[in-house]
Amino acid sequence: MSFRSLTPQFAVSPQLSVADVNAAASDGFRTIICARPDGEGASQTPSAEIEQAARCRGLDFLAIPVRSGSLPSDEAVEAMRAALERMPGPVLAYCQGGNRAARLWALAQAGNMSADAILAAGRTAGADLSALGDRLNAAPHVPQPATGRPGARRFNVVIAGGGAAGLATAASILRRRPGIALAIVDPSATHYYQPGWTMVGGGIFTPEQTRRPEEGLIPAGATWIRQPVAGFLPEAREIALEDGTVLSYDVLVVATGLTLDWAAIPGLEETLGRNGVTSNYRYDLAPYTWQLVQGLSRGRALFTQPPMPIKCAGAPQKAMYLSCDAWRRRGVLKDISVGFDTATPALFGVAAFVPALMAYIERYGIDLHLRSKLVAVDGARRVATFERATEGGSERVEQTFDMLHAVPPQVAPAVVRSSPLAGADGFVAVDPATLRHATFADVFALGDVAGTSNAKTAAAVRKQAPVVAVNVLAALDGKAPVATYDGYGACPLTVERGRIVLAEFGYGGRLAPTLPLWLLRGTQPTRLAWFLKEKVMPPLYWRGMLRGHELMVAPRKTSGA
Repeated sequence: MSFRSLTPQFAVSPQLSVADVNAAASDGFRTIICARPDGEGASQTPSAEIEQAARCRGLDFLAIPVRSGSLPSDEAVEAMRAALERMPGPVLAYCQGGNRAARLWALAQAGNMSADAILAAGRTAGADLSALGDRLNAAPHVPQPATGRPGARRFNVVIAGGGAAGLATAASILRRRPGIALAIVDPSATHYYQPGWTMVGGGIFTPEQTRRPEEGLIPAGATWIRQPVAGFLPEAREIALEDGTVLSYDVLVVATGLTLDWAAIPGLEETLGRNGVTSNYRYDLAPYTWQLVQGLSRGRALFTQPPMPIKCAGAPQKAMYLSCDAWRRRGVLKDISVGFDTATPALFGVAAFVPALMAYIERYGIDLHLRSKLVAVDGARRVATFERATEGGSERVEQTFDMLHAVPPQVAPAVVRSSPLAGADGFVAVDPATLRHATFADVFALGDVAGTSNAKTAAAVRKQAPVVAVNVLAALDGKAPVATYDGYGACPLTVERGRIVLAEFGYGGRLAPTLPLWLLRGTQPTRLAWFLKEKVMPPLYWRGMLRGHELMVAPRKTSGA
């Protein structure tokens, strides 16, 4: 079950089960609100059972039912407003699909948040609140206290996003120019080392080794604003926050990452974490991957990769290779049928690395299907449906499974897609070398949200961050960009424990090795056990990259700069 956050303190979801209540408690929710009347569906869990499960886990519970097909009544809205004032947060509200719960919240916020901020929060959570119309403006919005010009807090630099890209760029800017007024906008209290989730799914890391408190990673001198971005207003050099606050900037850096579109594959979201369906692309599911690998001794295991772009394009394969290696070590691989369906036309986007990877496809006996896309999952029946390319078009194929590792399609966040910053693909439209926006000279973007053709990896961010930092400071000084990014990306494809194929490449698929050939030849499997050890990689990430240390390598200047 996926809980979709409208604010850090409020989320919505489809109909809950008792198991979902346990997951909600584990995720830190303290109150559950039911916005669905009992008896709407034959498979619907009665609210009394949800309440009992919630009370057993120490959660508060309240029912504010809203009839399907109707908007919340004034009485329901008042009940929601009162509940949000007195009941402990974070709050999770549910109904059949989540929309009624979102509308209840939205109407309860009228007068506390602007209509634009409420609508933007709904878009971020995938909830259409436009039907609420004038009811969102029924009460006057109370503006937030402001500094600088009326209605806005002003900073030299605003960085939207506190993930790897945002933190690394902030640290790099502040190391070069201490004392600058810089804000990092991100609501999350926890920062995750996402490359480590593949290792969690392979039984190498523990989940706890991949998370740190965000507060401890905010660079000294930066102001952390714990709010989601509700809208980008580049013509006014402003961004709007969910609580109605407006931030004014001289230069904006967009580093919001991307969105995992689980709902794009019918049936997938409902069965994640059970029925043998898992994904290393979520913190809470990676341990389930390892649980499934350990428990499987015979049967069929399927692994999938969606169309590009996705973050860490090697991760779907790494999940498969590490699983196969574990089964090989236990002596059960011969009894497990392994399939890999990838929507891409080749096993890897850079041809030089394909032979080494194909050797492991053959070694593990993997049934490889190119141009094959997962389009539906029936968890109860344990059936996955694929759309596979044929000479004459395409065909749909059903495959039963005992284990399914699924990777969802990935898109730019809704707040970016709906903004003037977005290109045709929804990602931020930037110059691929300078990473400056194609239209707005005071806007830069990097990381997964940038509309560049490079691989979306942490290694790319490592090279992009100092380039953006230098160019941001040039923009503040009224100068043209002076640093360029060459498209570098790296993907250490772990083909077995302690052995990797280190794919390093730049724009156009050119090879870009950074290590001497006597140590590692990237196009061949190389034994580098230290690369996988927790004592090497996560600390390098936490202390080096996110602190702006010059392991990032000084950016190259453009010719004539």
